[in-house]
Order: sequence, then structure tokens, then C-alpha cells
Amino acid sequence: MVKIAFNSPFALKDEPKKEAAEALVVDKDPEVATHRAENSSGRCLLTLLGLAFILAGVVVGGACIYKYFMPKHKVYRGEMCYFENEGRERAVEPYFLPIAEEADIREDDNIAIIDVPVPKFSDSDPAAIVHDFDRLLTAYLDLQLGNCYVIPLNTSIVMPPRNLMDLFAKLATGSYLPQTYLVREEMVVTEEIDNVSDLGIFIYQLCVGKETFRLQRRDQIMGVQKRAAENCHSIRHFENSFVVETKICQQ
Repeated sequence: MVKIAFNSPFALKDEPKKEAAEALVVDKDPEVATHRAENSSGRCLLTLLGLAFILAGVVVGGACIYKYFMPKHKVYRGEMCYFENEGRERAVEPYFLPIAEEADIREDDNIAIIDVPVPKFSDSDPAAIVHDFDRLLTAYLDLQLGNCYVIPLNTSIVMPPRNLMDLFAKLATGSYLPQTYLVREEMVVTEEIDNVSDLGIFIYQLCVGKETFRLQRRDQIMGVQKRAAENCHSIRHFENSFVVETKICQQ
């Protein structure tokens, strides 16, 4: 006798419920949940790191573009007129000589960089001058000789950066053209400087690769008189409301 069995329709209806219950049990497995949470945290961390690198690249790139394509500092241009004989109360106009120069004044660095072009009406040399107010040093680069000369900063002659900026700002207007006098100072070479790296970054950039000498004011050297065999060159410049002639003498 053959028996024929039929599945109950209620049993078929119970199978989806059973599968759902098994899936729920799997989802509630703590090991599986922890693994999924770790994967999610890892993806978030990688995303944050990627965003951080992108932002860093944008910041660095922007800084480089600003550094190389934007002007670094404002360069001031000024001109003065002076007469050589300071004993004269008033000179007639033809005796006044013009002098022009450019100044890169960096108040944050406490530095003034003066560019003295080739003069039109005097026999002084063109030069680049650095006044370092932190190290209290002045360096002259005689562009005609190609030599560098270093001396302690004379704060009685050279204005500090803020005052110097104010002076050049007035000169730049064109309405302020002082008619002033000439102050002379004479320097003597005392020794050669072999290593300019100890003189600060700005003087180093000015003098590296050039013969560099230390100067001393002649009136501060006891018993030293002017010698006929000395070779002297002059640089006329201004870092105040008057013009200075710096004469540098070397045997």
C-alpha cells in the first residue's frame, strides 16, 4: 500500500519566519557586530586622514603661490637735495645735489636694506647697505669694488625702521623734498672676515662669496693718521633727514 504525504500549508508559512529568526540571531552575534563596527571606524579614519592631507596640500600650495607670486615687501623710493658745505646758512640752488635711493624696510625683522644707485652728480660708488637692528651691525656692499664692509650700527645716524618708513613715506609723496646738509664719516679697514655666517642671515646674503672686511671709525683708532698710500672710496646715502658720506679707506 502506497502512502502519499502532503506538506501542511501551515508548515510552509512557518519557514520564512524561521529564516528571519536565524538572520536575527546572526545579527545579534557580538563578534559579527564588532567586526562590522571596526570596518566602519577604519573607513571613517581613512576618510578623515584623506581630507586632512587635501587641506594641508591646499594650505601649503597657497602659501607657496603667495610667496613666489606676490610682492614680499614694499620698496620705498626717496630723494633728497643737499649741499656739501654745512657751514653755509643758505646755499644757492645750483649747489644743491640730488641723491636718490630705494629702501626695503622690514619692521618685523628689524632690518633696513638700502639700495644706492649710481649717482648722477657725485663721484661716490653705488652700494647696497643692510642695517641689522637686532645684531646692531651695518654692512656696506660697494657695487663698484665688489667688496663687503661690516661695522657696528651707528644709531645716532640711522633711524630705526618705523621712523625710516615714515621718512620714506613723506618723501614718496613728492611734496616733501628737504634741502639738507652732508655729514662725513671716515672708516678704516682693520681686518678681513673669513666667515660671514655669524653676521646674521641678511648680512650673510649680502656678503657671501665676496671679500668681507671689518671697519672701524678713524676717530676711534688711537694714533692712526691718514696715510697717503691709502685707497679710499665714498658712498653717499641717507637713513635720516640728512645725507651721509661714508668714506672707506684701505691700504
